[in-house]
Amino acid sequence: MIDNGADFFSGEKLTTRSSSFRVTRGNGLLESFLADLRTEMANKLIPESHRQGRVLDIGCGAYPHFLTHTTFAEKYSIDQQQPSQTFNDINWTVLDLNKEQCLPYEDAYFNIITLLAVMEHLHPKILVKLFQETYRMLKPEGFLILTTPASWSEGLLNRMTFFNLVSKEEIHEHVLTYTLPQLGWYFGAAGFPLDKVQFGYFELKMNLWATAQK
Repeated sequence: MIDNGADFFSGEKLTTRSSSFRVTRGNGLLESFLADLRTEMANKLIPESHRQGRVLDIGCGAYPHFLTHTTFAEKYSIDQQQPSQTFNDINWTVLDLNKEQCLPYEDAYFNIITLLAVMEHLHPKILVKLFQETYRMLKPEGFLILTTPASWSEGLLNRMTFFNLVSKEEIHEHVLTYTLPQLGWYFGAAGFPLDKVQFGYFELKMNLWATAQK
């Protein structure tokens, strides 16, 4: 499933932007670099055949970094914030997932759904419903792809905020961090076949990635 040789960015290499360009809330010096790593990881996990369809990025932030650095026939996003600027190729929905988990899309609508650095910001009690919604909205053979900080890294991330390396606003908003078995439990509770679930680490094992195929 992971194809490291695909041309994910139409020939455009990801580069770290100046500190005046914010991909997350706050002023962490590494935020743009870390957003690039998440985007690169997510793109590696997406089968090339699925790019002719629709992608939904849940919790994309005011600047949808992943969606602006990936190729799909149609792009959709959900976030509690309004977009920071106009994105003509992205269909945007404003929604607070902690208050509303029923998502406004029909069954079997998306080829890929992503949750990139989002799960840790949501209340655990709403996650089963949210994962069930992703299962409902995915086409057969579609994938849910997520990244989230590893549970052991929370203390380190908090220390990094003191040196302005990562966003204090983002890190202090974390509700809970997870282990690989916990991610597997949520996939199973949502109905994903566990034999179609894959897990791994990246960013020096500070972050987890996971995929589940419908």
